[in-house]
Amino acid sequence: MTTTRSRWATSARLAGGTVAAVALVAGTVTAAAVTWPAHERAPISVVATPAPSESVVACPGGLLAIGRDATLAGSVSVVAEATTTVGTAAGQTEPTPEVLTVPGIEGSAPAVFSAPPAGDTRTDLAAASSASVSAEDLSGFAAASCAPPLLESWIVGGATTTGSSGLLLLANPGSVPATVQITAYGAAGPQTPPAGQLVVAPGTQRVVPLAGLVRGEQSPVLHLVSTGAPVQASLQASITRTLLAGGVDQVGAIIAPDTELVFPGVAVNAPPGVEGASDPTAVVRLLAPSTPTTATVTVRSGDREVATREVPLEAGLPLELDLGALAVGAYSVHVAADAAVVGGVWTTTGFGEGDDFAWHTPAPRLDGATLVAVAAGPSPVLTLAAPAGEAVTATLTADAGAGAAQQVTVPAGGTVEVDVSEGAIYRLEAAEPVHAAVGFAGDGALAAYPVWPADAAASPLVVHP
Repeated sequence: MTTTRSRWATSARLAGGTVAAVALVAGTVTAAAVTWPAHERAPISVVATPAPSESVVACPGGLLAIGRDATLAGSVSVVAEATTTVGTAAGQTEPTPEVLTVPGIEGSAPAVFSAPPAGDTRTDLAAASSASVSAEDLSGFAAASCAPPLLESWIVGGATTTGSSGLLLLANPGSVPATVQITAYGAAGPQTPPAGQLVVAPGTQRVVPLAGLVRGEQSPVLHLVSTGAPVQASLQASITRTLLAGGVDQVGAIIAPDTELVFPGVAVNAPPGVEGASDPTAVVRLLAPSTPTTATVTVRSGDREVATREVPLEAGLPLELDLGALAVGAYSVHVAADAAVVGGVWTTTGFGEGDDFAWHTPAPRLDGATLVAVAAGPSPVLTLAAPAGEAVTATLTADAGAGAAQQVTVPAGGTVEVDVSEGAIYRLEAAEPVHAAVGFAGDGALAAYPVWPADAAASPLVVHP
């Protein structure tokens, strides 16, 4: 009897387990077939707006000459002081001027301007400087925008071949030292030069000969990364041809590589040379830092396309392209590529004694109102460039926004030139994004610099606790 009950109990348990398993499967199938109510829970987030900070811009300073002291071949001296135009938006706090110390160069005092925020609003601050010189070893006119210091920047311009000279200017307007790492791009690709790591003390500008970073390079490009504190970088470039000074310029920094570069207001003052001549009057220098690509270079006069070229770019190798025999006039140069590139455009007034040249850096996109500082110089012109698609209406107001207003219509994909006054501050506002540059042209004088966007308050941050 005991054995029979045990077998019956075991059979009962097996049967019960089978029924339970069947019920579980059936329930699972039913649950999968039934639409359950969905519930999505968004992550908790808090929007925080950083407090506005002080606005700061640093200027490159006056023009410098190297090797004038016969007893000190590497000595640098000031040969022309800079004239500076600076201002804030109408009704905002006036900027506070300071000067940087330049170790080893007597008389050099590059200017720095700062302005505190007005409550919760950051102060719009703009400045530009210019200088001219006429000497046996250095001549020409230079103008530059005074720019905020950056943790990363690029310099496209200059050369270290025979007759060319360059001085890299690194300004640290902050209160702590900055360590700057320089990568030089040339014919052999990216290189880290032995002198490519520098320390810039707070409140100083450091002057470094370009030949100490790259030697014998026709088309160098510099990439600068700063730690500890941001720096404002620029390059003084000059040319001497058969003992005749052929021009000088101060080349500003580029914030970052981009797939589209716009150069408004490229002035060509030299008539076209003989076809196939070895001295072009307009050249574009391009670099794809990390990814090979093909760049399309388009030259426009107003809204009319003058020339278009496609140029293959190898990663890490700078390339220069002759823009061809352009007639005397004003142009804009547009570069488009699938991968991010950096670039610069070089033009000249000629190749004889007393001529000058200019390096044009890309003009950043302006999405809102910004200030335009016009340095002292010959025949200043503000050039506005609109993207393709539709015309853009811009308003230019004198006296930093407190004076007379002028409306300007920029044709789609074209440019418009507006005469402006030297030493003046304007407020520029457009309904759609534009690019802008200030240019100067005169007898033996050529220079240009882009208009930077207003250093507006930091955008709100989304914080996920």
